[in-house]
Amino acid sequence: MDSKELAQYIEATNSMAKPWVLVQLRLKKLKESRATLSDNEYFQQLEDIFQDAMNLGEWWVGIEDEVF
Repeated sequence: MDSKELAQYIEATNSMAKPWVLVQLRLKKLKESRATLSDNEYFQQLEDIFQDAMNLGEWWVGIEDEVF
């Protein structure tokens, strides 16, 4: 699944309000653009995505049945 298909899936399942899904989309887009980025740009963007994912915290607590 490429980033376009993932974005279509996110729209079709009304998952725009699920930040963990958007992190997955960002990772997919970064993977696709890897060849055009310098190592510094790539690692900076990867670090940004990682930090955003860590800032989500334990978002699943209390809604495990819905998201897993």
